[in-house]
Amino acid sequence: MSLFDTISEDIKKAMLAREKDKLEALRAIKAALLLARTEPGHQSVMSEEAEILVVRKLIKQRKESAEIYQQQNRMDLADKERAEATFMEPYLPAQMSEEELGKALSAIITAVGAGSMSDLGKVMGVATRQLAGKADGAAIARKVKELLSK
Repeated sequence: MSLFDTISEDIKKAMLAREKDKLEALRAIKAALLLARTEPGHQSVMSEEAEILVVRKLIKQRKESAEIYQQQNRMDLADKERAEATFMEPYLPAQMSEEELGKALSAIITAVGAGSMSDLGKVMGVATRQLAGKADGAAIARKVKELLSK
């Protein structure tokens, strides 16, 4: 079952359970997926990776909005955005632990033959492709910098 189908089923469940906040978050995901399907150059059936990228983007938007609202002392809106992000996160694959990320990046650094911070770009290119969906880009960059600076 695709992510789109799973979201559709969960929307029905949220409607029956009268979970308004969850329903709103799920409808946002479904709308974004439908919009992504209709963009020029995309197929009507999206790959799982493309669907995950859409959900990841939505979560990032919610978290950034929550920070802005918090800076403006609008805690009601910040809490709403954080809650939506929380409802969206279960639809992403499990993230790698810090230890797993370190091992994977060490292997990539060895394979690429990187030895200093000047090789950061080479390592990041390979790492972001291999670890896409498994780890956050910022976490990858932070860990790569830490490993290369040793």
